[in-house]
Order: sequence, then structure tokens, then C-alpha cells
Amino acid sequence: MNTATQRNWNRSVLAAGLLCAFVFIFLVDLVPGNALASRTAAVAIVMALWWITGALPLAATALIPLFAFPLLGVMSAGDVAAQFANDTIYLFFGGFMVALAMQYWDLHRRIALRLLLLFGVRPGALLLGFMAPTFLISMWISNTATAMMMTPIALSIVMKMEEQRHTPEMARFATGLLLAIAYSASIGGIATLIGTPPNLSLVRIFAITFPDAPEIDFVTWFIFAFPLSVSLLLLLWGLLVWRYAPKHGALSIDSNVIREQYAALGKTTCEQWVVLAVFLALAVLWLTRGNIAIGTLQLTGWAAFFPNPAYVRDGTVAVAMAVLLFVIPSRAEPGRAILDWKTASQMPWDILLLFGGGFALAQAFSDSGLALAIGQQLTGLSGYSPLFMLVVICLCVTFLTELTSNAATTEMLLPIMASLGVAMGMHPLFLMVPVTITCSCAFMLPVATPPNAIVFASGQIRVAEMARTGLILNLAGVAVVCAFMMLLGTRVFGIAFGALPSWAHL
Repeated sequence: MNTATQRNWNRSVLAAGLLCAFVFIFLVDLVPGNALASRTAAVAIVMALWWITGALPLAATALIPLFAFPLLGVMSAGDVAAQFANDTIYLFFGGFMVALAMQYWDLHRRIALRLLLLFGVRPGALLLGFMAPTFLISMWISNTATAMMMTPIALSIVMKMEEQRHTPEMARFATGLLLAIAYSASIGGIATLIGTPPNLSLVRIFAITFPDAPEIDFVTWFIFAFPLSVSLLLLLWGLLVWRYAPKHGALSIDSNVIREQYAALGKTTCEQWVVLAVFLALAVLWLTRGNIAIGTLQLTGWAAFFPNPAYVRDGTVAVAMAVLLFVIPSRAEPGRAILDWKTASQMPWDILLLFGGGFALAQAFSDSGLALAIGQQLTGLSGYSPLFMLVVICLCVTFLTELTSNAATTEMLLPIMASLGVAMGMHPLFLMVPVTITCSCAFMLPVATPPNAIVFASGQIRVAEMARTGLILNLAGVAVVCAFMMLLGTRVFGIAFGALPSWAHL
């Protein structure tokens, strides 16, 4: 689509969104006697339409609640603005600052190359050698940054292989190597709350919709999502070995390529040790903040030793450790701290605004009665099997998110999933958690996620090849997510079928 056509398309979509808003505000009465529900629906439809089509930048669309809800009488300006600066947003804020320090001092590259040296250079081992560091690093820093770091390393190895022997088999393996990076970056983000924006959207939207529900903290999510993501990673490895590793003989790969890149980094610097120590401390503090039950053994979390443990959240820890990096001085660059504001200002502010817009929308769903109205309309679905509903919804989401922003899709769907769960008389997280994870399982198209686009830009991958492999992984991913939700998620999140939790009311 050329520039002029794109501009005309955007104008048409913008006009269509405004027309839909006008219809819902003045002509549609979703809930008799409650005009706020229709007004909230109008804003939700406009935001959904503009998010899906990209008619406006995602962050610009996310700002709509700041003026639309006060003008329509849905929420006060202060209540809307509060959604743009809550503790969930600061969890991402603090965690990303630590990640930026890792990137500035090249710690993430050192970790990646070291792991590659450990795995070896046989085709299957090399695939896993790229997947493991990509997976581990993307648990803590953005999937995009991880893919951008790993792709040049992979391309340097590919170029060396092709110099030694340029064959179709070699080119095919290069495709598998790059797909391994893109897909592992997306899968790794699932494992932790800060790994990818949809996870944090779930935490906040769940808290907004069900304020009396137990908190989804870092350790709770990790217990469920880490084994799930590892299973997806191993499944991916098997798929890539099957499709791309040479069937006869071994590829000629020189391990010195990796050794030379690692040697070029020199000795581990003082700054790298400091960032590593802060990063490990942050992970440990997240995992031990709350009480941990191991069978009959109950371990008390460190937050219990403070005056009000409920005031201490995962975002508290993230910001505290980020501020610490501004305090510790650098030896290599005198007069500079380990983290300065010039580096920290590279924060993806558009994602923070996207969070705020989605959270404000979720709060409006609850306050206006729209969530309750949706739930009442969906009560007819209660006759379907929970597993059947889960599979159908996840299949729809995994293909929808191929064409839409993962974060925006999550923000749009989670309030509806919460209403659907209550309408079906089941624990809301039974639908909300799989939908969140499935939003990160977009493997078919270059436009689906930034990691896909980054490896596609290398020129080594055809769209058809990515689509074929991605389709298999999409379907397998849905199966894994649904299976884990049934087998592990029900235990971790306390889900009992046929019983609606006492706090689950809209």
C-alpha cells in the first residue's frame, strides 16, 4: 500500500470510528436507564478499531480516555489519569531501566555468547544454543531488543558457514537459525511478568475488574508461566530440528567465530558485575516478596518485615533497584553512574501510554456497568464445555494477533474475557490467562511481532516459509497453553470448575 493509499485508508478508518461513536452515544441504548454503558462502548469501539487498523499510532489512541471519559461523564479526569501512573506501570518502568543498564554495558551480549560457547556447534546444539540465551534474556528485557542483539550474531555465523560451503541445505539451516531467535524471544517473554506487555496488562486489568481478588504477583505468574514457556521452547526446538537441521552429515561450522566475538568483549568489567548483581538481586527479591508455600512448609516473604506488607508490590522493588543504579558510580566513565537519564530516557514511553489507555478502558468497563451488561448477554454460552470455549477462543486470538498489536489486543479482550468468565460461572482467570499468553504466540507473519520483523529484514527468510513454520507453532502453542491451563493453571490460580469465587462479581 503506497503512502497516498495508506493516508486515505487511515482517514476512512478514523471517520468510521467517529461515526460508530456517534451511533452508540446518541442512538444505541445498551442498558436501559444507563447511558454510561453505551458511552463507554462508544469509546471502546473507537479505540479497538483504531488500534487494530493502526489508523493512529497506538500511544495516540491510548490517550483518548483522558478526554473522552471526562467529557462523556463516565470517569473524572483524576480517576482516568490515575490509570496512567499505577504500580503495574512502574513495575514495567523499573524493570526496563535495569534492562537498559544491561544493554548499555553489553552484559546481555556477554551472557548470550557465553551460553553459545557452552552448547557447541553441531546443528541441533547450535539451534538450542541460540534459543536458550534468547529465551533467558527476553524474560527480563524486551523481546525486540533481544532479537536485535541476537540476529547479528546469527548472521555472522551464517556468513561464515556460507563462505565454507554454500548449499541449499546450508541456506535452509540459516532460515531455521533466524526463526529460532524470533520465536524464542516471543516465548521467553511469556515466562515473567515484565517479559512482555500483555502479562502486565493482565495483572492490572484483573485487579481493576475484581478489586477483591488475590493479587497475581511475580512468583505466582512464574510458577505457572515458566514451565509452560520452557515446554513451548522445547517444542519449538524439536520443530526446527525436524524442519531445518541437515538430515545427512553435519554442517561445517567454525566455533572460532563465536570465540572471537566473545574474546572481543574483553574481561568482564566492574560495571557489568554491578549490573549483574543488581539484576540477580531484583529477581530474588521478586521471587521472595510474598509468602511461599511448599507443601506444609510456609516460608515468610521479606515484605512481612515492613510496617504494611500490602503496600509493598513488585513495582516497588523494580523502581528501588533501578534508582540504585543511578547511585552507584562507574569506574570506566568517571562522573557517570551505572545508569544515567540519557540511557533511561530510551524507555518505550509509547508502551507505558498504551498500558494507561487500556487500564482506563478496563476501569470504565467496570464503573459504567458495561462489563456487567456484557456478562449478562453472554450467559447463553454457559452450556458449552469450558475446555471447548478455551480452545476456540485461543485459536481466534492467536490468528487475530498476527495482524494486530499483541499489547493492544490484550487490552481490548481481557475485560470481555472477565465478563465471559463470570457469565459462564467460572473463575475469570481460566479464560484471561490463556488469552494473555496466546497474544504472545504470533509466529506466522513478519508484521505479527517485532522479533519476526527483525529476522525477516535479514533477507534470509521468505514470508511463505515463516508462515508454514509459524502455523504449526501457532496450533501447537494453543494446545500447550490449553493443556497447561487445565493441568497446572487450575492449581496455581485456585480454579475450581462449577464454582464462582466470592470476589468474582462485576
